[in-house]
Amino acid sequence: MSRIKQCFENLEKSGKKALIPYITAGDPSPEYSVALMDALVDGGADVIEIGMPFSDPMADGPVIQLACERSLAAGTSVKKVLQIIADFRKKNTHTPVVLMGYLNPIEFFGYQSFSNAAKEAGVDGVLLVDLTPEEATDVVECFRENEIDLIYLLSPTTTPERAKKICDLATGYVYYVSVKGVTGSAELDVDSVKKHVDSLRAITTLPIGVGFGIRDAKTAALVSQCADGVIVGSVLVNAIAENKDHQKEYIAGALKDILLPMRNEMDA
Repeated sequence: MSRIKQCFENLEKSGKKALIPYITAGDPSPEYSVALMDALVDGGADVIEIGMPFSDPMADGPVIQLACERSLAAGTSVKKVLQIIADFRKKNTHTPVVLMGYLNPIEFFGYQSFSNAAKEAGVDGVLLVDLTPEEATDVVECFRENEIDLIYLLSPTTTPERAKKICDLATGYVYYVSVKGVTGSAELDVDSVKKHVDSLRAITTLPIGVGFGIRDAKTAALVSQCADGVIVGSVLVNAIAENKDHQKEYIAGALKDILLPMRNEMDA
């Protein structure tokens, strides 16, 4: 059983929901990333999403775009991202790690080569924002061979027919984008989120994670009432930006200070 599947099953048994934080690998420096991932776990993370920096992160707002720029300027490559995961795995063998990024760097690396390297590094899932189900057949096989979950985005504008097609292809969990637009771009309408999540439950048995627009413990707790996982990104990445000139221990503390209230409120 995959780490992702095991994680969600264990949470369901205990009546809890997954807290899934996102940070960009190599931001503000590759040397900081493992410590920041450890801090996310200490803050209550059940699954960690790690962004692979790309020069044109089209689905992301200014906060994560700037994180990608900082990471690339610091010399972060796909190989370096995989090394960060491998280093994290030296101490943590239980927390699922999902890589989130775009097709271009992976296509350049080679899908099969990337899949093999990701498996060796200890990656559990991959979310490629611009990989459409129509173009995913060969890519899916590469990851399935290595038992790596391929996770997909669904949005408020996804038609029921297309949502079914995507859910049938996905494994691990599906990522429901709670707002129209890029990350960090709009206020969260929890009633609308619940309506869409309920409709997804009619077409898939996969866990449903909800991201975009979750900024604090209150919104995290509200979303956790209808979703299986709460995905938190921009608020964490912004904290890294605000503290990028500090030591990694200070930044790690800032991330924990954001996550712990969310974890506590979700579990209350």
